[in-house]
Amino acid sequence: MRTGAVFLAVAAAVYVRGWWVLAQRPSPRFGAGRLAAFVGGLAAIAIALASPLDELAEQRLSAHMVQQQLLMMVAPPLLWLGAPVAPMLLGLPRPLRRLLGAALASRFVQPIAHVLARPTVGWLSFALTFWVWHAAPLYELVLRADAWHHVEQACFLASAMLFWWPVVLPWPAQPAWPRWTMIPYLLLSDVQNTILAAILTLSDRLVYPAYAMVAGGQPSALGDQVIAGLITWLPGSLIFLVAAVWLGVEALSEAPAVRDIAPAREGVPADAPGSW
Repeated sequence: MRTGAVFLAVAAAVYVRGWWVLAQRPSPRFGAGRLAAFVGGLAAIAIALASPLDELAEQRLSAHMVQQQLLMMVAPPLLWLGAPVAPMLLGLPRPLRRLLGAALASRFVQPIAHVLARPTVGWLSFALTFWVWHAAPLYELVLRADAWHHVEQACFLASAMLFWWPVVLPWPAQPAWPRWTMIPYLLLSDVQNTILAAILTLSDRLVYPAYAMVAGGQPSALGDQVIAGLITWLPGSLIFLVAAVWLGVEALSEAPAVRDIAPAREGVPADAPGSW
């Protein structure tokens, strides 16, 4: 927990340092909204992983679902809305900036990054992570072993970062698919979110028997499971739908939407080679 908090604090400091440099430039691309979004994303991760919520998730399914929502539905889109590439590079010391810039522009990394940025990869990784880690045998293993618990959390966050990338399309990224295709992309994900939520909410037995020891015994555990289903259902679906509406408004707008998809030169340090 302490190590994670330190890592998040360092990430925030690096971003703020780079953002401050970019905010002094004439371009409005890096306003206060970018900073608020990125710091908000880090705060969501901190609440999920470096607060009492993490321990409570081992005792109550509802707490686990809150944690999952923060890691998969809240933190990733906020982090991408912060357009972190340029600020994070600028916030690093010059030697590290050059090293990382060269690594990102290398012939080895670029093809991998290109594949990972594909919407199909993001959607499938999100769906597989969502269902595999909620399969009862693996979920029960997570509750028994801290190491697997950390692996699960890392998978939640990593897959969600891939999933939200083509939706938010953080500057300087350019769309691989037409923007309107992100609407069914989101709605199909909402369907599977709704299925799991319905299973938890409507089931008359414990989906995860390990939670039977929740204070008050099985009746209380079943009530907690219903709450967990509602947490998955309502906030999760709302986030998907808000994002889909945002994309719909953007697609229907008569004037081009204000998107940061220009070539990645403005605001990028001169010694950072290549594009990302």
